[in-house]
Amino acid sequence: MNIEFSWLQLIVLSLASFRFTHLLVYDDITAPIRRLFIQLSTQTDDQGQTTTFLEPKGKGIQHFIGQILLCHWCTGIWSALGLTLLIWLAPIAWWLLIILAVAGLAAIIESIVLRL
Repeated sequence: MNIEFSWLQLIVLSLASFRFTHLLVYDDITAPIRRLFIQLSTQTDDQGQTTTFLEPKGKGIQHFIGQILLCHWCTGIWSALGLTLLIWLAPIAWWLLIILAVAGLAAIIESIVLRL
């Protein structure tokens, strides 16, 4: 098995993975999906201070996916793997990756513009 990418394809794959990861971990549109695996919990310490935090739900695969979704680095690895496998198995998926990559680049540019 020999997989070769041009520099342009690697950049597209990287930007697509960035955008897909952000979509899964942070965007409001995927919040209903995240709620299947993550719950909001509170904890009160001895001084009465209440801390609210997110934690994985359930056990087994539900807990595992919740842990991944709470870590953008972890989600990034899995999204990169998934997108790479997708284009390897179905090369037509490059169109989806191009759309994600353009959206990812637009998000990066927007972040830069907001800081100016």
